[in-house]
Amino acid sequence: MSLTTGPAHWTTRPERSTDREGVYAVNAAAFGTDAEARLVDALREDPGAWLPELSYVAEAPDGTIAAYALITRCHVDEAPALALAPVAVLPDVQRRGAGAAVVRAVLEAARARREGLVLVLGHPEYYPRFGFVRASEYGIRPGFEVPDDAMMALVLDGSAPVSPGVIRYPAAFGV
Repeated sequence: MSLTTGPAHWTTRPERSTDREGVYAVNAAAFGTDAEARLVDALREDPGAWLPELSYVAEAPDGTIAAYALITRCHVDEAPALALAPVAVLPDVQRRGAGAAVVRAVLEAARARREGLVLVLGHPEYYPRFGFVRASEYGIRPGFEVPDDAMMALVLDGSAPVSPGVIRYPAAFGV
């Protein structure tokens, strides 16, 4: 899948084993620390959380990795759900569509798996463009304090009811 947004063309695809160094570099650069990059590495080691087909990159026209988005398994009480985190874009290409392209691609991959629900803790100005709404609208809440508008949910398959409850993240998140 490839998407064009703005002046650059972003090709999106699942992460390959040869992308690990580039994924690490994008996360470290985007967040100014390697904490998120180390989180991705820890999630890779958790067989209950890691879904390799939901780890996506966006390539710049020259083939370098410009953006990254990861979806892992989490739960709302006992019901399976997905967590979108991290989403990272190299600082020099931010606001040029790479982040939006990789988020759309990984969400489509989750839909193709017939997953029902994706949760994200993020900027309330950014994620609604993908269909996210406040998780509290579904009775879903994190087990820690965050602003209500920052914890968001996206129902991928409206055929099943959404289970209310407390989000249980994989251990690597440390919450």
